[in-house]
Amino acid sequence: MEIAFISVLLAVVIALLVTEKVPVDVTAIGIMAVLAVSGILSPEEAVAGFANPAPITVGALFILSAGLMRTGATDYMTERITDLAAGNPKRFLMILLIATGALSAVMNNTPVVVMFISIALAVANKSDFAPSRHMMPLSFISILAGTCTLIGTSTNIIVSDLGAEAGLKSISMFELAPLGVPIAVIGGLFLYLFAFRILPAHRPAVLSEARKDKGKYISELVIPPGSPFVGADPAQELSKKYPNVEVHEVITGYRVCDPNTDQCLLDEGDLILATGPAEDLARILSDGGAVLPTSGDTVMPSPYDEEHLMVELIVAPNSRFAGNLLMRTGLAFDTEINIVGVTRRGMQYRGKRLDNFRLRMGDIILAQMPPDHIEVMREGGDVIVVEDTVHHIVKRHKAPLAVAIFAGMILAASVGGVNILVAALVGAFLMVFTGCLSPRSAYAAVDAQVLILIIGTIALGKALTDTGAASLYARTIVGLLAGMGPRFVLAAFIIFTSVVSHFISNNSAAVLLVPIGISTAHAMGVDPRPFLMGICFGASACFASPIGYQTNLLVYGPGKYSFGDFVRLGMPVNALVWAASSIFIPYIWPL
Repeated sequence: MEIAFISVLLAVVIALLVTEKVPVDVTAIGIMAVLAVSGILSPEEAVAGFANPAPITVGALFILSAGLMRTGATDYMTERITDLAAGNPKRFLMILLIATGALSAVMNNTPVVVMFISIALAVANKSDFAPSRHMMPLSFISILAGTCTLIGTSTNIIVSDLGAEAGLKSISMFELAPLGVPIAVIGGLFLYLFAFRILPAHRPAVLSEARKDKGKYISELVIPPGSPFVGADPAQELSKKYPNVEVHEVITGYRVCDPNTDQCLLDEGDLILATGPAEDLARILSDGGAVLPTSGDTVMPSPYDEEHLMVELIVAPNSRFAGNLLMRTGLAFDTEINIVGVTRRGMQYRGKRLDNFRLRMGDIILAQMPPDHIEVMREGGDVIVVEDTVHHIVKRHKAPLAVAIFAGMILAASVGGVNILVAALVGAFLMVFTGCLSPRSAYAAVDAQVLILIIGTIALGKALTDTGAASLYARTIVGLLAGMGPRFVLAAFIIFTSVVSHFISNNSAAVLLVPIGISTAHAMGVDPRPFLMGICFGASACFASPIGYQTNLLVYGPGKYSFGDFVRLGMPVNALVWAASSIFIPYIWPL
């Protein structure tokens, strides 16, 4: 009965994590509550994840990464990237892959990607090339590089600590490097050679140069009843009558259409995002071809009003806006900010549909606001301003100290024999104690939702082990693959881990599969360590979906991708990780 109960609970949890009908941290708290009330775990066991080294280490690493970002320790490199790109998109891609990969190997990759999104968009706008061919490779290389070290991704830390709890040796700082580095290098080479062939060339919706080029302005225009453009192709008809106006996208209902690559025919109520000279935009309005949209009941300022700029704001990780209703955020309360709409995974929401819209990380808010408000948005940390080039630097003079603290942490954990938890905690303390990061910024840097999710799934993982469910699943796996040998079982387990991580977070997948992997190894009478390594690589191999990994979700909107774009570029990268890890793990970590 206990195994049946925990199996049903596992199915419900996976369904909730996939659909996100309930916030993931609420789901995690629900797991602990159900396990405690049902008696499967004692109250102490249900909340034991709060004392587990994994979430504490991950939280400390969030603070260390924030210290590097807030002191501008990575700023010098970003400025050099902008200079070295020199308007060449392929050269910029190579620089982006190398820089992102190097940083992601020793930092939590989510803040690295957040930083480079802004840089990639700014360089693309200045050099007039499509950033969509850089956004996805940026995310993918950060994931690949994250498997090179223990601290490259929180998943590795979780697997290491859960393995240690089961009596196995912890993963050392560079133990994953013999396989992780070659995979990252080969994966980066693939991205460099094929990203431009596979990915579409989508232009950014908001141009940073619009602020500097006084001759052109960005505007949103609505097609009214009786417009001469009803039934017309915007890329042809508008450019024919107004040759200086460029249409970037058409929003029809919930669908976002790129007129340069998709078949778009205008209809009443469609919204056009376009740039053009003030006189041409004024002519479109005066000719009756389009009207200005409204935000609530207030008519928006003129599209060529220099006192109100149109910008895109990406909801950042750790944002206070995530999980809140849009109309209850500071954006909605500010009378000088007009919220035009929100884009989520290619779906557009505006007007009355925004009243009950609950924001998530990665959502893109299109808003019109005065220039001074944009500076406030940059510094607040709740959103990424798309046209921002470099994040606001708070304490540049502290950058050398922040680098020294971070390097000391890595050195102590790798060659000094210090436990990674101790090294990370000391490093986080020193970041705050030395003034590299204020206590308030340190708290803000910790993604509580991620930590609660890890803690909740740790409780579920313990329940799987204690009830015997993990052993039952392991025997079932071995039985289904009977006669195939441990190498084949390991390969199948790696692929299964990867598939699961495409639909729930890779951290959750790792926590749930570690006890099953260890039980599977014991059932075959082999060393469970290769299975732990397989989980590390398999859980991070979620390239074919935008929802399995935070960084994929972050680039989904700015790159204006479809789900199919991730499949086309992501599946070959998945296949690389599956093949390399399945073949070489048994040689590096013998079964």
